[in-house]
Amino acid sequence: MLCCMPGVAFVPALLVSWSSAAFIISYAIAVLAGHVEPLVPYISDTGTKPPESGVFGFMINISALLGAITMYIRYLLIEKQNESSHFVRPSCNMFSLCIGLMGCTGMGIVATFQELAVPSVHDIGALVAFGSGVLYITLQSIISYMSCPQWNTHFVCHIRMAISVISFIAFIPMIVFASQISTTKIDWTPGEKVKSY
Repeated sequence: MLCCMPGVAFVPALLVSWSSAAFIISYAIAVLAGHVEPLVPYISDTGTKPPESGVFGFMINISALLGAITMYIRYLLIEKQNESSHFVRPSCNMFSLCIGLMGCTGMGIVATFQELAVPSVHDIGALVAFGSGVLYITLQSIISYMSCPQWNTHFVCHIRMAISVISFIAFIPMIVFASQISTTKIDWTPGEKVKSY
């Protein structure tokens, strides 16, 4: 089985490295081109205008694929561990995988439909990506507790749950502020009236 093969741990490491590079490279290009201010722009703002939009879209789509592969490996790992321990219902493991894959699809939508070109589709993709991501990591945290102590330590379970709680807490203001602030341009000055959609 794929998850029992040595060396498969490189996939999550590659996912984190590639995703970080995607954000850093598109940010650097956007700042150097003068398309965004250097101080904490929205992630989507750094992938709105060419040439950074092409880099952003390509790299985030690869990140979505790597995320899906990582989640499938996790699914197979839990399935294999569950054969001997029976700590979680297989349908729960499958449900978690489906939620995770939905989040990866949302990432692909965000990467493909730029923030200013098709804002409603971009926003729906972001909502699906972040919402499914929070739900996925929460489900994985619960599964980790179910598999404890045979397959996980309590420390790892607590760390995973802490990340889930922080993600959920961050998701709430994201929804609130995103629904309040919708603009059709990213470069504006404080006194300027901005058209909302």
